[in-house]
Amino acid sequence: MNQFLWGVATSSYQIEGAANEDGRGQSIWDTFCKVPGKVANFDNGDIACDHYHRYKEDLDLMKWMGVKAYRFSVAWPRVIPNGFGKINEMGLDFYDRLIDSLLEREIVPWLTMYHWDLPEALQLRGGWNNREIVEWFGEYAEVLTSRFGDRVKNWMTLNEPLCSAWLGHLYGDMAPGIKDLQTALNVSHNLLMSHGLACQVIRSNVSEANVGIVINVTPAVPATESQEDSNAAQLVDGFDNRWFLDPVFGRTYPADVIDALGASPEIHSGDMKLIAQDLDFLGVNFYFRQTVAADQNSKPLPIKSVNRENVQRTAMNWEVHPQAFEEILLRISKEYSPKAIYITENGSAWNDEVINDEIIDDERIDYLARHLDAMKSAKSQGAPILGYFAWSFLDNFEWAYGYEKRFGLIYVDYKTQIRTPKKSAFYYRQLLLNGPA
Repeated sequence: MNQFLWGVATSSYQIEGAANEDGRGQSIWDTFCKVPGKVANFDNGDIACDHYHRYKEDLDLMKWMGVKAYRFSVAWPRVIPNGFGKINEMGLDFYDRLIDSLLEREIVPWLTMYHWDLPEALQLRGGWNNREIVEWFGEYAEVLTSRFGDRVKNWMTLNEPLCSAWLGHLYGDMAPGIKDLQTALNVSHNLLMSHGLACQVIRSNVSEANVGIVINVTPAVPATESQEDSNAAQLVDGFDNRWFLDPVFGRTYPADVIDALGASPEIHSGDMKLIAQDLDFLGVNFYFRQTVAADQNSKPLPIKSVNRENVQRTAMNWEVHPQAFEEILLRISKEYSPKAIYITENGSAWNDEVINDEIIDDERIDYLARHLDAMKSAKSQGAPILGYFAWSFLDNFEWAYGYEKRFGLIYVDYKTQIRTPKKSAFYYRQLLLNGPA
């Protein structure tokens, strides 16, 4: 694991706060948080972890932990409040300070351009369902690369397009809270086209750029040995994994999924070529394995999720299954042949408690250790894995779950904003300082 890159990850809306400061525009999450019943406890990201003001303290903690890279995201509405047009210099200044402070601490910046906080002004113009967004995203990419490209060489276009498309526009569980199949399909396509155009902009503006996209993969296994359940698992794999991986790696959208849905995105000539950019790496986010069964009454696909009994589950009710992590890393390596893979998110939420000023989160340490072993095994079998970013550096705003779920290595007291390293932070620190076994 020599020269292996060890880091931590966060995202802008989940930690920054300062939602109404220094010219930041509103995002779709600011709007979504105001809709009754959508976010636990009516929580929002107005303050979050106040990282906007406390970033130096946070970066000092990263340096203490020994991390060599920090994956963060830029808030589009902080930089271009209306999504296109007038630039907010105060927003760019914040990221200048953040990047310079990282470099001072010898921590390499890894920049994600989009982690779900679309400017609300663009949503009012149709958001990701409007093909014009490809050009708007290209303009955004131009602003970021022109400003930060001298210091930032590692770029990720999108984080988890599945969540933006399916959770935001099909199931309505995340912002902007739309429930419409055709909209969701068009959104998935426009997201991937935006990724393609952004790749071109990054290559044009950043010398020695390292360019990728972050896709969350969730292995699906059948609930029984029946052919129907086996077909259901294959279909879920197509909808959740292949739908995004296939086009990025030069293929069409999965035909089996389109047949099952009876619908497809609106695709124009040249679209698929734009999506299939040459990538330096694939960012892989992994959390859990899902078990599925056939269900002819379910829409839009004839499948349902099934909870296995007698398995360990996190506070998110997600099954802990490191073997599935190893298997899907090997499968991605074999089927898509990415030049490199970085684990851009992997982590778990537990019911962390502060007892005598300590947070003994042994379940998180066990989760980390077992998944790192699975990753190492995949790497030893030829998967081109070059780095790992733990999710998350800080406890934070966990989207529709508000502040109820804690993924951090660092505990955040949201009333006082005091940061306390959990036992897992000391574990990760020892791992990074001593080198992995």
